[in-house]
Amino acid sequence: MQVMQILKNKGEMEVFTVAPDMKLSEVIATLSSKRIGAVIVSQDGETVDGIVSERDVVREIARRGADCLVMTASDVMTRDVKHCAPMDSTEEVMSLMTEGRFRHMPVRENGKMVGVISIGDVVKARLNELHMEKESLQGMIMGN
Repeated sequence: MQVMQILKNKGEMEVFTVAPDMKLSEVIATLSSKRIGAVIVSQDGETVDGIVSERDVVREIARRGADCLVMTASDVMTRDVKHCAPMDSTEEVMSLMTEGRFRHMPVRENGKMVGVISIGDVVKARLNELHMEKESLQGMIMGN
């Protein structure tokens, strides 16, 4: 399966972005209200400047306590953000996410962000693939 199919199956293509100068307290409010684990930091909503995940928030709170809440998204974001393309396979993406130990990845096409996928999206897609393969093999064995 390809990333493009994951995005189609998700149904919504909305990518939640925040401005680099948004306060961390507002970023946290966005994560909570949208029920998401990460937001893309972007000046224009199309390019990726960075990403702020729940892990980034926890790390900063552990380091600085409540004082970090006035920091900006650009102060705490992960800057070296890995991305994938719509034609990439679930196996490739799962491998990248596992090796890099991150759970969210922007999807870019022609230099612009077209979606974000999570490790949960990738695992769900992979499990569906394996289920279909199993059903197909059982059908072949049973003569269907």
